[in-house]
Amino acid sequence: MTSRTTDLLLTAIAPAVWGSTYIVTTELLPANYPLTVALLRALPAGLLLMLIVRQLPPRAWWGRILLLGALNFSVLWAMLFLAAYRLPGGVAATITSVQPLFVVFLAGLLLGAPVRALSVAAAVIGMGGVALLVLTPNAALDALGIAAALTAAVSMAFGTVLSRRWQPPVSALTFTAWQLTAGGLLLLPVALWLEPPLPALTAMNWVGFAWLGLVGAALTYIVWFRGVARLEPSAIAPLAFLSPVTAVILGWALLGQSLSGWQMAGIGIVIASIWLSQQAQRGAQPVAAVQPAPSR
Repeated sequence: MTSRTTDLLLTAIAPAVWGSTYIVTTELLPANYPLTVALLRALPAGLLLMLIVRQLPPRAWWGRILLLGALNFSVLWAMLFLAAYRLPGGVAATITSVQPLFVVFLAGLLLGAPVRALSVAAAVIGMGGVALLVLTPNAALDALGIAAALTAAVSMAFGTVLSRRWQPPVSALTFTAWQLTAGGLLLLPVALWLEPPLPALTAMNWVGFAWLGLVGAALTYIVWFRGVARLEPSAIAPLAFLSPVTAVILGWALLGQSLSGWQMAGIGIVIASIWLSQQAQRGAQPVAAVQPAPSR
């Protein structure tokens, strides 16, 4: 197995695990606390990783770490939860699946990566597969929910590309610790201001928060940012299509939800789109990160 294949398979673990977020949130967490849930997913995990790495970012990186923390965590998670509350899950997932297409063009704009027709086609095909997988004919639309879903897609796209552009000379563990902590700190005043305190937490609530924070945030983002550092953004972004696949399979396996022929076809199309996106990158030269001058 080649090093690139290993990197792809390891990175794919992250979005596959993220697909469990919906079932964990709906089944294990208190309802109607989107900002607080996002906060408690990010900040404790970030602080725990900071205790492990014991390294603050250099002053020259503070602005960039705050921006990356906002894009990859604060804005992304807040908008995803808002979209989930305002839209049926299928509509939200279909709209946010435009993210890999955004990444193709942003990588061309910000990193100088070539915009390949096959990458664009793979992203569009993947969106169609997600639509077959999760969209229902009677799905209702809501303007605010659509705006939130699009904002989440744009935020994740910029976060992915800029995380590649700005690679600090530290490990993926340290880079993840910095961003999670920054994202959590940015969410803290907003959650305290806009949402009431949580009710008394049950044992299942604690299990849900532990899963989302330790596994769904800390561990998965370490492997995700490792992949971002090693792979082209246009290759890594389509892996996000695995999240709705995991969500549908978990709903079928754990909640007894139906899995129709159209959904099975959607899973096949999503896998095909990911394969196509990797074929588009064959022979491509890795895009170099852009690092700032060292602080004085």
